[in-house]
Amino acid sequence: MGRVDGKVALITGAASGLGRADADVLAREGATVVLTDINEDAGEAAAAAIRKAGGKATFMKLDVSDEKQWQEIVASVRKEHGRLDVLVNNAGLVIMGGPEECTLEAFRKQNAVMSEGVFLGCKHALALMHESGGGSIINMSSTASHLGYPIFFAYSAAKGAVRAMSKALAIHCQMSGYQIRVNSLHPGAIDTPMIDQTASELGLDNKEDLSPVGLGQPEDVANVVLFLASDESRFVNGTEILIDNALTIQ
Repeated sequence: MGRVDGKVALITGAASGLGRADADVLAREGATVVLTDINEDAGEAAAAAIRKAGGKATFMKLDVSDEKQWQEIVASVRKEHGRLDVLVNNAGLVIMGGPEECTLEAFRKQNAVMSEGVFLGCKHALALMHESGGGSIINMSSTASHLGYPIFFAYSAAKGAVRAMSKALAIHCQMSGYQIRVNSLHPGAIDTPMIDQTASELGLDNKEDLSPVGLGQPEDVANVVLFLASDESRFVNGTEILIDNALTIQ
């Protein structure tokens, strides 16, 4: 018996990187996973790979910054599955630039995906999750929300918003009696395509140089997502979990 048997999970940014690892692990442990991403080809391929391995998965295209698309996605999940137990807000991008060179356009673009996208996901999933008897919202933040990275100024701001938003939503759900837990994850440098892109933009020959404590693997994050998605974490609510090999405490 899988740790999330019978649960329906919606994952954003699931075509690659952390999101795909989350989808793979949740499907392997019995969940029906709905993968979403703006990259249609890669998303369909990820869902097909899960089905080939014996899991239950579908893909739907989603731009997380588009409220209408969120409404349509949740309506589709309601129609197809009748419930939603797990929401993983993972979609993201990295825009480099310090506070003086970061343009307002770039700042807004970064926050539209990672801060507004998380807000819209939570806002439109709440009703269906409540009707389903509760569930777990897992918001992907970052060590950037703890440490602040000047060269990734807009990114740090967006991830800080996710961190605070998650706490506010956890309190809201608890006080409203929704039985919906909300937690945030704060990975350090994880070996994903986004890390490859960042290393390239910084002109680094070795992506390992991005972190003094080494790079984690997507599964290191996905295993924590699995715990938070499962009933094993039923009393874990409003917390933040660092997955960073002690980076933030050094």
